Amino acid sequence: MKIGYRTIKTALGTPFAIWLAQMLQLDNFASAGILTILCIQITRKKSILSAWHRFAACLIAMALSYVFFELVGYHPLAIGMMLFAFIPVTVWLKLTPGIVTSSVIILHLYGSGSIGWDVIWNELVLITVGIGTALLLNLYMPSLENKLDEYQREVEYNFSIILKELATYLKEGNEQWIGRELTHTADVLEKAKSLAFRDVENHLLRTHNHYYHYFHMRTKQFELLERMLPLVSQISESYAHGFTIADFFEELAEAVHSGNTAVIYLRKLKVMKDEFRQDRLPESREEFEVRASLYHLLNQIEEYLIIKRSFKKSDV
Repeated sequence: MKIGYRTIKTALGTPFAIWLAQMLQLDNFASAGILTILCIQITRKKSILSAWHRFAACLIAMALSYVFFELVGYHPLAIGMMLFAFIPVTVWLKLTPGIVTSSVIILHLYGSGSIGWDVIWNELVLITVGIGTALLLNLYMPSLENKLDEYQREVEYNFSIILKELATYLKEGNEQWIGRELTHTADVLEKAKSLAFRDVENHLLRTHNHYYHYFHMRTKQFELLERMLPLVSQISESYAHGFTIADFFEELAEAVHSGNTAVIYLRKLKVMKDEFRQDRLPESREEFEVRASLYHLLNQIEEYLIIKRSFKKSDV
């Protein structure tokens, strides 16, 4: 069983928050640990938002608790009436994550029997200790670059295999490939995009995230590769242009990496398309359909390369 950083932070932060609250001689000091548990998040951005939601909701809860408990009395009915007002307000202000945290503060104020400045101060310090401990712990986030690099290598390796298999089919009509790389690539891309988004939220001041844009680019290219499969499968006979495209696929398979090579292959593709247009007209319906599929395949490859070229431009 693997223990994650969030578990470690929770295990360290909770007792520390309780200890600090005890040292400050706060009433209900154990609640500082609850606040810390609720505020530990998987990214810095989520941690800051979580802290803001909970702190703001607690302030609103304290104000409304004072009004309802002092006017209606310290009676269970007053808690119900107060929640009827509190929950819609937090929803309207988009502070709903703070409702659970605020309920702890509400019950503290209810149990006090009288809300004075000393009680309010106690709760404010308690909130600060609990939320502040979580924020301090979340300043450290483990680097995700090694895992993202691993996902990048897996995606590029699978792309290379897929392109080689397309080339093999165009040359030999080989149908033995079961397409394992397709399902694996789809799974890796999904995990990689999720992890890259976490990396984005861990760098609050960074305006550009290479991995996020990289895996977004590869997802769009993968969609094109999936579209190429039925086109290739429609080519039942061997044509000179089919062999030329197969050779081109093999070249692309050897050049699947993060470098800027798309411009080179777009030039080669333009030459191929010009040769394709200048060839003789098809002599049969079957030849026409095959050549139409081949030409459509060239357009798909061109779009595949344009996506990569656009990524490199935006990556500068």
